[in-house]
Amino acid sequence: MIDSKSFERDAAGKPVSAFPHPALELDPKKLQTFWKRGCGKTSVESMSDYIQLPSHLPAPIDDGACDHLPGLKLPPIALPSTAGRLVNLGTLDASRTILYCYPMTGVPGVPLPEDWDLIPGARGCTPQACAFRDHSRELASFAAQIFGLSTQKTDYQREMAERLLLPFEILSDANFAFANALKLPTSEAGGMRLIKRLTLIIKKDRIEAVLYPVFPPSESAGQVLAWLKQHPL
Repeated sequence: MIDSKSFERDAAGKPVSAFPHPALELDPKKLQTFWKRGCGKTSVESMSDYIQLPSHLPAPIDDGACDHLPGLKLPPIALPSTAGRLVNLGTLDASRTILYCYPMTGVPGVPLPEDWDLIPGARGCTPQACAFRDHSRELASFAAQIFGLSTQKTDYQREMAERLLLPFEILSDANFAFANALKLPTSEAGGMRLIKRLTLIIKKDRIEAVLYPVFPPSESAGQVLAWLKQHPL
């Protein structure tokens, strides 16, 4: 985790980009908000529970539930975004699209579903989002556009995206139209059906590769970067 001391300053005393976070735009007011909202080591106690991963989480296993995905064409489905628009992932102009799917982020002060930490692969959605945020510029250098996707509604997702200052959009598949069309693996927790954690690497309108299972979630963006380096355009 990067703390506030990692921001070096230029001759004018402004922070420089030791921290690759486009959403901050090197604005001191945004940086202050960033630390107060719990994305650094000075996080408030309620947020640290979501930023910090417990040390003995059960690792998910590869059950083959994503073996059918590479090569599939994306369904023509427009998904609502935290940016207030509809996004059809198969019609984007980016050379590659990174779609990381996750079960559910926590909300400060709201308990997680019972036994959440005992479900392999469930815990870690906030650290995963922070990792993609922190590596967003490096991912962009590979001509890759980032989206997150979960089955929560857009208002729920927008609270998280604004709190964590995410520089990319989160898509809502609350009706499971996208998940069902691709037969994405899901699980049950707290009376909810949730998408299991996986990452789709999309080229034009087809799935080029799938990273599944994803563990630990905090290293998800690094795993994507490693794949992109091994598979240049």
